[in-house]
Amino acid sequence: MYDARPGLNSQRLVRLIQQAIERCELQLDNLTVLTEAATGAYAVTPVIAAIAGAKKVFAIARSSRYGTLEEVKAQTLELAEIAGVSDRLEFITEKTPDIIAQADIVTNSGHVRPINAEMIAQMKPTAVIGLMYEAWEFRPEDVDLIACRQRDIKVAGVNERHPGVDVFSFLGIMATKLLLDAGVSVYTSNILLLCDNPFSAFIERGLVNAGANVDTVDSIAAAPIDKTYDALLVALQPRPEPVLSATDAAAIAKYWPGALVAQYWGDIERSAFASHNIPLCPEVEPKPGHMGILPSAVGPEPIIRLQTGGLKAAEVIWRQSLQSNNSGMEFVQLL
Repeated sequence: MYDARPGLNSQRLVRLIQQAIERCELQLDNLTVLTEAATGAYAVTPVIAAIAGAKKVFAIARSSRYGTLEEVKAQTLELAEIAGVSDRLEFITEKTPDIIAQADIVTNSGHVRPINAEMIAQMKPTAVIGLMYEAWEFRPEDVDLIACRQRDIKVAGVNERHPGVDVFSFLGIMATKLLLDAGVSVYTSNILLLCDNPFSAFIERGLVNAGANVDTVDSIAAAPIDKTYDALLVALQPRPEPVLSATDAAAIAKYWPGALVAQYWGDIERSAFASHNIPLCPEVEPKPGHMGILPSAVGPEPIIRLQTGGLKAAEVIWRQSLQSNNSGMEFVQLL
């Protein structure tokens, strides 16, 4: 699927990549990186690695609901050719043992997952896995941490709040877009923010800056029942069970009839919400543990910042294992 938004033109993407690399001082000289090739804003990851000096970037490319294999290759190559690094990319369709064994950095990206015990056994001892998000957001189905620890393979989460990365500052903009797309204007709207994690202050600030009246609580039980709301924005850390249950759906229908429930993060029991005729967004249920709005919905900037920061965190740990150097640890959250 080609993202035709003009702000995602290839020349601008390459410029944003170069700026992000400079901010993070990303240096992958002579390293081999195993990552994915994708479409839209997510086409940038292998190109970031190549521009940052990686001698070889293996990019797993496959057809998906987001685009065909040919579209993935074309979008990635267009960026790489503008940057003059197309000779460093190699598209692959499978993660074979010989390729895994070459990688110094492996990114926890869609087509690379799952990074299971079998894959970890094929990695070189000095390889580092870039989690590509913060450590507290870890999803066990992504990476087999037990297998990593048995082989002493490091997993590097990225500090998304580092000034050079600063992805969290986009969280409020994303919340605003999720609500706007659902027909809630945000400006002058009354919003109940359910958030029990570090996203809270960033989401609240973004909504308030857009003119919303926001009440923030860490659970539905703590919510004021004597107020009316235009929307409840759910940003609760995912758990094995839904963060909002059938009981919660009944309470929402009782106390805040007509309020939109915006599923920003955290799985909810959607069938129960439907039975109470509670309006929900997004229309398509997110995958378990995943966000209801992708950062790319507000443009390529948060994706480029996140992917560059994720590679930087992995680079820092890779260098530390060879040089006992703590430089750059402010980018890293180790698991």
